[in-house]
Amino acid sequence: MSQYYQYDVLIIGSGAAGLTTALTLPKHVRIAVLSKGDLSSGSTFWAQGGVAGVLDDTDTVESHVQDTLIAGAGLCRADAVRFTVENSRSAIDWLIEQGVPFTLNDDSTEDTSHFNYHLTREGGHSHRRIIHAADATGAAIFTTLLERARQRSNIDLIEQQVAIDLITAHKLGRQGNQCLGAYVLNRESGEVDTYAARFVVLATGGAAKVYLYTSNPDSACGDGIAMAWRAGCSVGNLEFNQFHPTCLYHPQAKNFLITEALRGEGAHLKLPNGERFMARFDERLELAPRDIVARAIDHEMKRLGIDCVYLDISHKPAEFIQEHFPTVYERCLTFGIDITQHPIPVVPAAHYTCGGVVVDQHGRTDIANLYAIGETSFTGLHGANRMASNSLLECFVYARSAAADISQQVAHVELPDQLPHWDASLVTDSDEDVIIAHNWDELRRFMWDYVGIVRTNKRLLRAQHRVRLLLDEIDEFYSNYRVSRDLIELRNLALVADLIIRSAMLRKESRGLHYTLDYPELAQLAEDTILRPASVDD
Repeated sequence: MSQYYQYDVLIIGSGAAGLTTALTLPKHVRIAVLSKGDLSSGSTFWAQGGVAGVLDDTDTVESHVQDTLIAGAGLCRADAVRFTVENSRSAIDWLIEQGVPFTLNDDSTEDTSHFNYHLTREGGHSHRRIIHAADATGAAIFTTLLERARQRSNIDLIEQQVAIDLITAHKLGRQGNQCLGAYVLNRESGEVDTYAARFVVLATGGAAKVYLYTSNPDSACGDGIAMAWRAGCSVGNLEFNQFHPTCLYHPQAKNFLITEALRGEGAHLKLPNGERFMARFDERLELAPRDIVARAIDHEMKRLGIDCVYLDISHKPAEFIQEHFPTVYERCLTFGIDITQHPIPVVPAAHYTCGGVVVDQHGRTDIANLYAIGETSFTGLHGANRMASNSLLECFVYARSAAADISQQVAHVELPDQLPHWDASLVTDSDEDVIIAHNWDELRRFMWDYVGIVRTNKRLLRAQHRVRLLLDEIDEFYSNYRVSRDLIELRNLALVADLIIRSAMLRKESRGLHYTLDYPELAQLAEDTILRPASVDD
């Protein structure tokens, strides 16, 4: 039997953005944090890099701001960049206070009263400003924040909950259009529960699962972006999807990245016949920037009709490989690939969604009482290309800002009046789930082929035609059968795919992560791509 819940704040998503929001809210506020799968199923846990911030006496806010603006290819919103960078130190200090075990300097003691943490430097940064926990920063942050949340009696952490749609006053025919809660599938009971809340926070991550190859976990289906759009929120810059050049190509490998450090130590990219090809694209060969390497691989795969290319470091001594890349060596070995003797099959992989739900500096969307934080949101920080380690920073800065904004209002916003329960009276159990599986595969394949690293008008038109047919088919299926996680995710992913295609078709230039053969030049005026729903009833 379906359940009815009431909370002050409903947070959909249990990663860095969601947990930070929950922990920053006052202890008297009743909070539910929903996770679509296990609590650790989001992207935060798997983040290897670190958190960027102005942390060293030799660094400046202005330097970090300028680095970010340059990386964003002229499309960052300067106010969002400055806001994020100016709040970087306080956000990282807060993480340290929570107990995150960041790596100390070699000459440091456990006394962290002074800033004795090791800082590293990544692509696009002019200074060492990345604080990290070895090469597993995401896991260290997530584990610490989760433990803190479990100690708070006002925070309910609820697993296996798949949000279906937001409940708004407009949808219920009530006055105004504030967000009132959400309908959520309880995967354990199979029932759709109703969550009423004074405030709702979307912290559901990005939409990289829309592509056939991705570094993201299975949960990255653009759920928050799709739900916000259906509720009437604007979205921005969804054509900018960041691709990592080298993801292991193996049917059972899913989303294992082959670290850029292999190329840094001399690994060669090769075609199936053993020929190196990077010299045709950039004089820096395998050490060219990520977007150039990814485009080169994509070009060769499309030109030759091949499934992958190969990354070969086997010309280096076996001891060197095993010592410097133990994780990659062991992981590849589980799939029967000995990288000391054989090349690694690789493909580029969708890595990060730079656009999302349009928000202000407090994470507020177009709809009252609805917030979006982290990769779900479009703050303007990343512009046309995300700079390394700014993404986690964005999560913490905007989550803390949203929590402060909610804290000021929570006493003055009433709990919604009784919301209607989910109506499943006209649907039946499906005996045609093969349709979901087929549509899922078709969607991710044509998005990879037509709306991937290199685009053309013709490819985008083909993708648009196919996604519209899929949307109609999915809508019919959704209207007649009981919801499941696979159906909910497919519905959301198809909608976000349509929004990505529409955004890409509107941009008549090549900028940052959006590269089109029909418009290879940079436009003189840098403008965001903002889509607004024609009607919240769509």
